[in-house]
Amino acid sequence: MVSNGTNGMNGTGVTPPRSFGGVVGGLIGLAATSAIAGLLVTVSLTPVVALTGVAATSTINVFETLPNYLEIEPLAQRSNIYATGPDGTPILLATLYDQNRVEVGWDDIGQNVKDAAIAGEDPRFYDHGGVDLQGTMRGALTTAFRGSVQGGSSITQQYVKNVLVQKCEMLPTEEEISDCYAAATVTTASRKLKEMRLAIGVEKKYAKNDILRQYLNIAGFGGRVYGIEAAAAYYYGSTAADLTVAQAASLVAIVNNPGKFRLDRPASETNGVANGYLDNRQRRDYILGEMLRYGKITQVEFDEAMAAPIEPTIHEPSTGCQTAGANAYFCDYVIHVLANDPVFGDDEDARIKNIRRGGFDVYTTLDLDLQNAAVATMNENVPKTRAGWDVGGVISSVEVGTGRVLAMTQNKDYSQDPEVQATGSNWSSVNYNTDFVAGGSRGFQPGSTYKVFTLADWLNTGHSLDERVDSAPRSQWGTFNDSCFGPQNYDSEGWSPKNDANESGRNYSALEATIGSINTGFIAMAKRLDLCGIRKMAEAFGVHRADGEPLSQSAASVIGTNEIAPLSMAVAFAGIANNGTTCSSIVIDRMIGADGTEVPIPVSRCEDSVLPETQRQIVAALSQVMSRGTAVQSNTGTVPWVPMFGKTGTTDNAKDTWMSGASSKVATVVGVVTVTGNANQRAINFESGPAATARHRMWPAVMSVANAKYGGDPFPGVFVTPPAVAEEEDADVDVDEDVDADQDLGGDDTEQNDPAPDVPEGTD
Repeated sequence: MVSNGTNGMNGTGVTPPRSFGGVVGGLIGLAATSAIAGLLVTVSLTPVVALTGVAATSTINVFETLPNYLEIEPLAQRSNIYATGPDGTPILLATLYDQNRVEVGWDDIGQNVKDAAIAGEDPRFYDHGGVDLQGTMRGALTTAFRGSVQGGSSITQQYVKNVLVQKCEMLPTEEEISDCYAAATVTTASRKLKEMRLAIGVEKKYAKNDILRQYLNIAGFGGRVYGIEAAAAYYYGSTAADLTVAQAASLVAIVNNPGKFRLDRPASETNGVANGYLDNRQRRDYILGEMLRYGKITQVEFDEAMAAPIEPTIHEPSTGCQTAGANAYFCDYVIHVLANDPVFGDDEDARIKNIRRGGFDVYTTLDLDLQNAAVATMNENVPKTRAGWDVGGVISSVEVGTGRVLAMTQNKDYSQDPEVQATGSNWSSVNYNTDFVAGGSRGFQPGSTYKVFTLADWLNTGHSLDERVDSAPRSQWGTFNDSCFGPQNYDSEGWSPKNDANESGRNYSALEATIGSINTGFIAMAKRLDLCGIRKMAEAFGVHRADGEPLSQSAASVIGTNEIAPLSMAVAFAGIANNGTTCSSIVIDRMIGADGTEVPIPVSRCEDSVLPETQRQIVAALSQVMSRGTAVQSNTGTVPWVPMFGKTGTTDNAKDTWMSGASSKVATVVGVVTVTGNANQRAINFESGPAATARHRMWPAVMSVANAKYGGDPFPGVFVTPPAVAEEEDADVDVDEDVDADQDLGGDDTEQNDPAPDVPEGTD
């Protein structure tokens, strides 16, 4: 910020001699200043009316043409992001700022601070009309005859200068900021005259206490610390109201020259001897002497303060999402949501700047009960790194009916610093749960969890769960209907998808194909549908590619070859649970501005995705996946149990494994994915067990907490079988005895043989 002057020393305590030219220059400056001073004599006599009644001289005319209006405006303040704690109270996740400042009111600033500021910077503050004539003349004389720069600026003038610099820092480009700053701080008589004129204008409009309050709020205290409240917290772990006399004087000393007198630098040395905070002490002791001189403290208080050592206890403020620990990726997503909201500016850069300076309190949807469970089970089941495999783990939970994101975590440590990221694959700035434009990856193939959209389109177009299809594996699938791009022929492409357990493919019903996750069954269902319709059904549930490209609608996409963000799939499953009405995700419950008023926030958009009867049939089928299909282990591991439905997914060669499902209250998607490279999870063991079944250990851990906190209602018109009953029933379909291994994509690499255009790996 701004240095408000020095004590005229060169650092050695000796005033350097003036040259003849320097003295002459000083005299010229004195003459110019004297002309101003002559004008100010009149001003000082009538501070309330300021310039009214002054004789019309050329100097006065120049003075009167200068601007005299300066608004006391809100200052740049830090913004805070909160989650919801276990007892419902807000818990701070992260603080964002360009300037570490907390603006406080008059009653929140202790008298010690007010007295130190006035005694040290402007003893006649309550007597002059914005410009201290005595101080100005003293400064001119000192500058002219001693060669040291003596500011002589009143507190009001210092406030004006700081306001002008603040306005510079709000400009959009570095060049504009630099030019503005130079104009606001250049040492010229014209700049000083403008500053005086504005100071008089401020004094005419605002009360003295308001000016002093804002001066203490705007002043720089070294580095990125601004305002007395943040300074008290940073240097002493205290508040502006509770500072001792010695502490107050030491902090006010910094304002005079923030670079020289700050208290967070190592002790300097003279002749090899550490002198502690000698510079600050000298200025502090001067202020204490002035406080005694003007009767602000007693002799006893003065003696005690003078004897007090300079002992700052630095409390580093947290800034940015990296301070949010395991919640950092959710925090990062919140920032991206705000950066895309036009409420905060015309473009992303302007929005980020406004957020970092606006003093907002952002209360997010993150539920720390659910989030802590997600983080704990992730740490227990998926390592951050593994030799030969860049493994990723993801969990996203969404509240049904509102779109509120309740949990979001992954198996990496968050950092935006490339040097930190270079130290190991445990570090990443990429949020695997979200879209690329929101700080996420380019998505992951969801495998058989994507089959729910073919099932939805099947039922929504009048087909039934009992209807059977010829699901035998084959290399010639013939022509598929596509109302968007025209008929698609798969006879000559050499595309021959198989089933996970190499089932022969008898005439499965749609229900049997769903329970057993039969690839060829769903491809045969798609032949009776419209590939474009299946794609549109996925979009109706809020699903889209994470990289922003259009969803593929090839026959292979039916079994999950589009790269999609896990959060998108969680939104879709929440839509199924919400009677077929999908609500877009939101991460902010409310925002409060620095002035205490509510700020408009992004809201969830809810749209009907399928007919109510279709939704009931989807839930009926997916609930049996939980009770006697590929998701039994997730169902039996959830305590307390409520009615739930779900779908597993495994991509080619078990590269990625998924468990997605929901109760009537919460939807959760869990995945173990390959960030880069290739790995067959069925051949890999973690400390917690097989990699391929980690999803069945994590999903119940999260949903157990969700069920205990949010409960779960029966789905209308659907009877969901509890796990204990399901274990006693005989399955109606042939399901692999090892229910840990999905009957999803088989030995052929469906992605490589997908006749659709090549798609990138699900990583970034």
